[in-house]
Amino acid sequence: MSAVAASAHADVVVIVSAKSRVTRLTAEQAAKIFLGKTSSFPNNGDAVPIDQAEGSAIREEFYSKVVHKNPAQLSAYWAKIIFTGDGRPPEKLDSNAAVRKAVANNPNAVGYIDKSAVNKSVRVILIP
Repeated sequence: MSAVAASAHADVVVIVSAKSRVTRLTAEQAAKIFLGKTSSFPNNGDAVPIDQAEGSAIREEFYSKVVHKNPAQLSAYWAKIIFTGDGRPPEKLDSNAAVRKAVANNPNAVGYIDKSAVNKSVRVILIP
């Protein structure tokens, strides 16, 4: 039961691989990457966003705090972008561990996970 309570009150952090040259992002920069408005980090390196599963507490917290969109607004945003052919949403993975592993293995990847899931394979670059 405590795992359910913990996931309902997630402490979201934005992460990159420990091998990445990126050391920090602003919330505005992270929002642009996750909304497909830019495909690069501020240092001009490629940025590959990795999303959490739709409906997860951590995803809702990230988009609320960083992007300032609720799930309905986010769905409407991506429906428009996809319809006009202007982009596609980030790849979605099902858990903090899956996102952490994908980010750790790709120095260009950026994702978000619960703070409790951080380990030495990733670097926290934003605490919203």
